[in-house]
Parts: sequence; structure tokens; C-alpha cells
Amino acid sequence: MADKGPWRVGVVGYGRLGQSLVSRLLAQGPELGLELVFVWNRDPGRMAGSVPPSLQLQKLAALGERHPDLVVEVAHPKIIHESGAQILRHANLLVGSPSALSDQTTERQLLEASQHWNHAVFVARGALWGTEDITRLDAAGGLRSLRVTMATHPDGFRLEGPLAAAHSTGPRTVLYEGPVRGLCPFAPRNSNTMAAAALAAPSLGFDGVTGVLVADLSLLPAPLQAGDPSLLRSLLPPETRSSYWPLTTTIPPLPCPTSPGSPF
Repeated sequence: MADKGPWRVGVVGYGRLGQSLVSRLLAQGPELGLELVFVWNRDPGRMAGSVPPSLQLQKLAALGERHPDLVVEVAHPKIIHESGAQILRHANLLVGSPSALSDQTTERQLLEASQHWNHAVFVARGALWGTEDITRLDAAGGLRSLRVTMATHPDGFRLEGPLAAAHSTGPRTVLYEGPVRGLCPFAPRNSNTMAAAALAAPSLGFDGVTGVLVADLSLLPAPLQAGDPSLLRSLLPPETRSSYWPLTTTIPPLPCPTSPGSPF
């Protein structure tokens, strides 16, 4: 295959993770065959002074003008709900907020857009260690149940809806226990690892994987560790593109991404 030059990458979201990713793309992207072509943030003022003006994208709908090969979402599930299908019209999409895929309408829209525009959707496994083992066990028919518990200090949660009013009743309080699909809409930032587990085990999915959210006063809220260079390595371009939706829980280095299990 002829060398088409560096892979053009756009970043959607400029919080702590987005800032770290952009910084590393600017510093190390060229040596890895990656070129940053735009950064978008809902509040563009946050990019002032740190993102070169030429890379600041003012309107997400205009991303096609930058001709990206891959768009990396590290913002909020709402971006995937509202713009995921439109992004796929122009580029492959790396979903950094997999809790968005708990919404069946969003999942269907991404599937249809991926098939229509011949662009792939990827989901990074993030903090879900053992993803490959879960997927292999599921594919072999040996996975009967899967339970993922997240425990942190109450200040570490960013909850919405009825969970926003939940209060700790003691040193350790279970705020939610049930299907991951029911948790994701109310804990979109705190359920991404659980969502990755649901995607890694398609026989169980969002309805069969159990998520448990625990407020534990003995734990300190941990800051987001956004500086892991493995995130940058995960953006290395695949050599092939697929006409189906190879939803995967990890993007390995070159030569190409492989789906550790069934897309669904």
C-alpha cells in the first residue's frame, strides 16, 4: 500500500484528557506518523493561549474542511449522541465516552453511518484491564455473568438525574447496583469502564453486565491520569478500513486494529 503520509487526527474535547492528548500530538505526533489538524471544545475560550489559532475549530459541523482520518472524542457522551453519526461521514471515530453507546438509538445511528460512509468506530478499553480475557471467555460461551464495581470518594462522582441527589449514609454507600444500561445516563463520566466491559462481552451487553457504584469516604478522589503515552500510541493508523462497524475495546499499535470479539 502506498504511503499516504501522516494520519490526520482531530480532537473533540479540551478538558484534562484532551489537553494532554493535544500536547503529546503536537510534541510527538510527527515521529509517530500523526498530524493534529484540529481541536474543538464547546467553550472555545478554553483553548486560548495553548492551542495554535490555526488548529482551533470553531464549529464542529465544519470538521470535514480539515479532512481528518480519525476524530478522537474525549468530551462527553452528548457529543456522540448529537454528532457521532455526522463525524462518521468524514472520518473514523474513536469514542472516549463509551457510556454513550448504552443508548440504543445512538448505537443504531453509529452503525448505520459507519456502514454507509465506510468509516470505523473504535472504543478504547481505558481502565478495563483484562478486556481480552473477558472477550475470549465470552466468545467461548463460558461467561455467565460480569460485575464491575467502581468505588471512590463521593467528591469523585459527577452524577446526574436521580443519582445527583443520592447521599452517603455511612462510610461506604452503594449508590447504584443493576444493569449498566440503567446507570450510564445518570453517571456518564463515571460509567465508561463499565460500558467498555459491556462492549467486551456482547453476549451480556449493557443489560446483562452489572454495574455497582459505591461512595467510599475512606478513598480520596483520584485525579484523571491523562498523561499515559499509551493513549497516543493507540492512535496509530490502521492499514485497512472496513465497511462494517468493527467496534472494539482496544486499538492496538500497527499494523491494524483487530476486533477481540463480535462487534455486537
